[in-house]
Amino acid sequence: MPRIIALDAWRDPERVFAALLGDEGHAFWLDAGTDAEHGRSWMGAPSTADGVALFGPHDDVFAFLRSGLSATAHPTDAGGPAIDDTLPLDGRPLGWVGWLGYEVGAQTTGVPLPESRHPDAAFQFIDRAIEFDHGTRSVRIIALESAAERKDFAAWVDRVRRAIAPVEGAPAQTLRAPAPGRSIASWRHGPAAYERLIERCQQAIRRGDAYQLCLTNTITVDGHFDPLETYSRLRAASPTHHGGLLRFGELALLSSSPEQFLHVSETGRVVTKPIKGTRPRGRSVVEDIDLRAELEASDKEQAENLMIVDLMRNDLGRIAALGSVRVTSLLAVESYAQVHQLVSTVEADLADGLTGIDAVEACFPAGSMTGAPKISAMGILAELEQGPRGIYSGVFGYVGVDGSIDLAMVIRSIVLTSDAATIGSGGGITALSVPAEEVEETRVKARALLAVLGVHSSR
Repeated sequence: MPRIIALDAWRDPERVFAALLGDEGHAFWLDAGTDAEHGRSWMGAPSTADGVALFGPHDDVFAFLRSGLSATAHPTDAGGPAIDDTLPLDGRPLGWVGWLGYEVGAQTTGVPLPESRHPDAAFQFIDRAIEFDHGTRSVRIIALESAAERKDFAAWVDRVRRAIAPVEGAPAQTLRAPAPGRSIASWRHGPAAYERLIERCQQAIRRGDAYQLCLTNTITVDGHFDPLETYSRLRAASPTHHGGLLRFGELALLSSSPEQFLHVSETGRVVTKPIKGTRPRGRSVVEDIDLRAELEASDKEQAENLMIVDLMRNDLGRIAALGSVRVTSLLAVESYAQVHQLVSTVEADLADGLTGIDAVEACFPAGSMTGAPKISAMGILAELEQGPRGIYSGVFGYVGVDGSIDLAMVIRSIVLTSDAATIGSGGGITALSVPAEEVEETRVKARALLAVLGVHSSR
């Protein structure tokens, strides 16, 4: 059984991260949101020197994860601590926490993709963490037995207690707003060039090479940005159920993702919730209701979503028990701070002998970020986009030692290095797309992220 230690009272996760992990070079925070009333958040850092793994274009991250979560693997096989994958951990992120960048799709599909300037994948082995249960307003320390039995565990628990005790009842942090206009955003493709790319997408669709193409753009903002301070602004501006801050030295991922890529339960139930179809939030209640209704009634947006639902059904069918794949929710509207989105849910049961890692490998990259058919779409987009996507449009989250997995899409996200921030933005192109409207959609999706960085002007 895992070791679970209850702490005395509810603590604000942001304050706890700042107090305990704010100075850690490698750390994570999987965040259920600023005002979450249910769900759980987790945070922690690798407890051993060999608990961080980075992957390049020729490294097999899936083989690594399989060996690293095998009950019979020797610690040196996985590059991390020995573990027991039979523990009933109830879907907690004790195991590997990190991301798969979009270019890992070259391994899963065989499509040649540009080389990313960032690691293709990055993971931290987490054998002890802090858990926040938003429904019960309780805080716990969770740990694998292997961690709890180490000599330094009691000292770490004491450090946690001492570090977070002063934050109880402390005043909320006052975030400094970035000065408007202090930074300039550089788009890989300007508006006119992006419209031409959209037209080329539609030519490919008319030729029958694809049904839908998820064309994306990359935005770079030069400068140094503090990861925690920037993430604090992001989560306040764009609260969501799959937020996250993952720090790997000078490289950090900050996400306010609304989209779940894959959730795999410890019993083998697989759920994906693709998002396709977007409208901005209105400036008044009446306008907001009208925009939501427009989204619900749009033939183009519905067709876009249905194509990806069909693609995900096909991907899950490769690893699912016969007859278990089904659509349990279709074209539901979810509303976030900046946008309304169409969301569908597809579920399946793993076939005998397969694992959640098999499901991730079969479904990656997500169809909502490629288009359909997937392999043809990826090849067309690699030519048109003229550069790597990097971490954007990949996935992040955890691969647990109990077999559970929870990965969200890297969208509505910021990637920080020591001297720049990058943002990805895009949308699904179909035969019915209006190029000017698609350009505006990329602006809408990027606007809140740019504001967090102090960029308020449009391109």
